[in-house]
Amino acid sequence: MVVRVAGINLSNERRIDVALTAVYGIGRSLSAKILAQTQINPATKIKDLTADEEARLRSIIEKDLLVEGDLRREIAVNIKRLKDLGTYRGQRHIRKLPVRGQRTRTNARTKRGKRMTMGSGRKKSSDKT
Repeated sequence: MVVRVAGINLSNERRIDVALTAVYGIGRSLSAKILAQTQINPATKIKDLTADEEARLRSIIEKDLLVEGDLRREIAVNIKRLKDLGTYRGQRHIRKLPVRGQRTRTNARTKRGKRMTMGSGRKKSSDKT
């Protein structure tokens, strides 16, 4: 039996509180709130869920929360709006630099890409010039 929530298959062997974090937009704290609201024990494994519990879980997540594709779309629209307005944050997104004030003189490898040193492009002294 595979439990499918918001278009994501949840792993049968995992506890329900951890398995819900596979859905984009649901972290550990939101997972705990959802389980409290649906009155499901967080230690329950996915394979041990009843059909009623599964239905309650699915209804709360799909009706009340913004998850997966809708959330990704909303985030993309928000970033596009910042870019169109020409805000500082929008400019940082356009240049693919850190947006939230991190330093860029060192670090920032995730945004700036693989490190290139000056010596990597030089010709060897034995080559003709």
